[in-house]
Amino acid sequence: MKSAAVVNFAPEKGSVEVREIEKPEIGQEDVLLEVANVGVCGSDLHQWTADHSWPVNYPVVLGHEFGGVIVETGKEVEHWREGDRVVSETAAIISQNNPMTRRGLYNLDPTRKGFGYGVNGAMTKYVRVPARILHHVPDQLPFEQACLTEPCCVAYNAVVKNARIEPGDRVVVLGPGTIGILCAAMARLCGAEVAIVGLAQDAHRLEIARGYGCEVIIGDAKPWAQERDGLGCDGVIDAAGASVTLKIALDLVRPAGWISKVGWGPQPLGFNIDPLVQKNITLQGSFSHNWPIWERVIALLSSGQFDVKPIIGGVWPVTEWHEAFEKMHKGEVVKSVLRPV
Repeated sequence: MKSAAVVNFAPEKGSVEVREIEKPEIGQEDVLLEVANVGVCGSDLHQWTADHSWPVNYPVVLGHEFGGVIVETGKEVEHWREGDRVVSETAAIISQNNPMTRRGLYNLDPTRKGFGYGVNGAMTKYVRVPARILHHVPDQLPFEQACLTEPCCVAYNAVVKNARIEPGDRVVVLGPGTIGILCAAMARLCGAEVAIVGLAQDAHRLEIARGYGCEVIIGDAKPWAQERDGLGCDGVIDAAGASVTLKIALDLVRPAGWISKVGWGPQPLGFNIDPLVQKNITLQGSFSHNWPIWERVIALLSSGQFDVKPIIGGVWPVTEWHEAFEKMHKGEVVKSVLRPV
């Protein structure tokens, strides 16, 4: 049985197309998942535009934000059965013997390979998934929202685990993309006053962030950062895809403050980082997520405490992937969602 799939087939710009692929065969510890919905990530766009900075195993089916229903289980799979509603983490291949994996930080295993670049992802009807990274989705959570558990987990890790927000803190978020908006919303959930910073062309996305209770700033955020006592904001979440925003973050944050860096930017810095030392700033990188974060985020989504509906700009069949990609690439929508055909 063949199904339509969105395939990134070469490293050159624009090397993405719909291809018919066979239904995957599963191993003894895997399940076969019938995909209900899959989110389009900025990394999918970067592979499409060929400005990514990670190795890709071409050709590969894109898509790592997904959920669906189990239709087949491997012989050694326990606690899961056909018909279960699930979402999947992204760590498709890890080394069980790696020291980071043994600590539960398999997201930091250097041998880790993820869906959509290392192994075939979920922009198709069926995907093979190791049972170890599945999470149950309650019936009340629609798959259109559940498939966005992954970017919410990225935000949770950056804001809750890798920052130190206290209620009443003033926090600046740089970059109003999907992760930036979700980070801003998560920081609001933690009790912070939040300003999100973007450019004039980000107006639509910034308005969505405003709906989460955030202050919206186009241009210079320093007056807002210094509003309380003139020293700067308590923390900065750098969710922009450019290295230069770190310089802005260093300028905005107060002495003894913190910066959580979650946005990728392959460019060299090209500026002085002495303020990091002089102001005694904590600079923390934040990458991916792990099991307990997924469980917390699913609980937040299922209870309605964290609402992703405002960021969903539409649902397209996988055969119309190009329109969905373009809408996100141009900033017309925050998040595009695909469904298999």
